Amino acid sequence: MSHHALVTPPTAPVLNETIRTQLAHRTIRAYTPEPLGEDVVETLLEVARHGATSSFQQQVTVIRVLDPAVRAALHASSGQPYVGGSNGELFVFVVDLHRNAVLRERAGVDLEPLERTTLFLQGVEDTIIAAQNVVVAAESLGLGTTYLGSILTDVRSVITALGLPERTFPLVGMLVGHPAQEPQYKPRLPREIMSAVDRYPELTEHLEALADYDTTVRDYYDLRAANTRVDSFSEQIARMLGKGGASMMPLSEVLHEQRLCLS
Repeated sequence: MSHHALVTPPTAPVLNETIRTQLAHRTIRAYTPEPLGEDVVETLLEVARHGATSSFQQQVTVIRVLDPAVRAALHASSGQPYVGGSNGELFVFVVDLHRNAVLRERAGVDLEPLERTTLFLQGVEDTIIAAQNVVVAAESLGLGTTYLGSILTDVRSVITALGLPERTFPLVGMLVGHPAQEPQYKPRLPREIMSAVDRYPELTEHLEALADYDTTVRDYYDLRAANTRVDSFSEQIARMLGKGGASMMPLSEVLHEQRLCLS
């Protein structure tokens, strides 16, 4: 695999500016001090608000973090150095069943449906759709983004810092800003492994494609100046999956404390 392939965006049979933006996605962890501007922030929040929503329940709230103390709390929870400081706008995308609980209380009707796992998952769907809408919009403007699943490492401190009520959950953070780095394009699993027609694509039916991909991933890390790791994708999954702080957080306990997923 050539170094050129790593610095060239992926392509597809049909291209327009939106698709080019999506294919050129990279995680950006370093940002310049240049602010986004209020018009851009307002636009990103509007894009988030207009994502698809399950059953028109609109169970998502986006919190923009401006208070340095709140940002410091999210930095501490995530353990990621690039979350600290003031470069890049920091947003938290919250699964929000509280707002609809208030509406049902005002109507004098039962809150039990909001404690069902199905309703929480519908809120998760709304929230991820809103977040990805922001990613596509931001990157179409030449900005960089990174998702911060790491805020779940100490999610109770995030709930406290953001003043989140019961029936809410901070699903993911996001940094958006002007990029201060140009990382390579990380190779993805082959399409025949990740998609299929009519039936699940069993991995054992695509072992040759997986072996080729593992070689590609080794080459990617070997050529990437910022990282000397050269293990394959399969090796990473065997060695690292489930070991990060966010992966080990007993989330079911926190969800129950927030009166979510009780049935």
